[in-house]
Amino acid sequence: MDTKVALVTGASSGIGEATALKLREAGYTVYGAARRVQRMQHLTKHGIRLLAMDVTDDPSMQDGVEKIIADTGRLDVLVNNAGYGSYGAVEDVPLQEAREQFEVNVFGAARLTQLVLPHMRAQRSGTIVNITSMGGRIYTSLGAWYHATKFALEALSDCLRMELKPFGIDVVVIEPGGVRSEWGGIAAQKVRAVSGTGPYAPQGNAMADSLSSEATERRLSSPDLIAKTIVKSLRARRPKTRYAVGFGAKPMIFLHNTLPNRTFDAIMRRVTGVPANYEPAGN
Repeated sequence: MDTKVALVTGASSGIGEATALKLREAGYTVYGAARRVQRMQHLTKHGIRLLAMDVTDDPSMQDGVEKIIADTGRLDVLVNNAGYGSYGAVEDVPLQEAREQFEVNVFGAARLTQLVLPHMRAQRSGTIVNITSMGGRIYTSLGAWYHATKFALEALSDCLRMELKPFGIDVVVIEPGGVRSEWGGIAAQKVRAVSGTGPYAPQGNAMADSLSSEATERRLSSPDLIAKTIVKSLRARRPKTRYAVGFGAKPMIFLHNTLPNRTFDAIMRRVTGVPANYEPAGN
């Protein structure tokens, strides 16, 4: 049997890097893709093949898939991991930033899926692994655009799973909770830049503090935990449609599904330190 081949986006750090390494350990031929190849050079010593790929640039995605097929003749797993968090009040976030987040988190994953599916259908096998978030099932103040992208990827995954069943292709959703990575720091910087002043400043600064605090960092899960879950899903004869894993994921999704919305709102404000009531700083 030919060695199975996997493509992992966002492989330069965090969940993507850990997943590329775990898949290689599991015996896959692994292609790690990211915009900045230089940040992945250390992966080559583990036998991981590197691709320069920007999921907002169609030619780079086409070139990457074509290279994999030319090299190996097959593609068994696509892990759509590339993504980022951009926080800020809906009123404050420029729509161009909102569109860019959708381009990376949703349309990039969708386009790459389109490119790999003809090859998986020809094989009559394959797995699409979409990394969403517990944020695709719950919500927080000032996270509207980020959560919108993750909710969208969840829905896309459900529809895709039904469409691809006749072709023997699985679609798996991974819903990480809090994970140690660059994500929190980037999201904190963005929320301060967008809503750190003005009428939403009390919420913006509280959210930024929560995202980047040492106390939060200590509670976060290792990216390896998410990577192990991805490998587990690929080894399963009949994988689950969703895997909620990592700090806070299962309990927060449970609370959201169980409690009235306003009660959940209050819990999320308490968890993130966002004040429920305050004297607005502006009009």
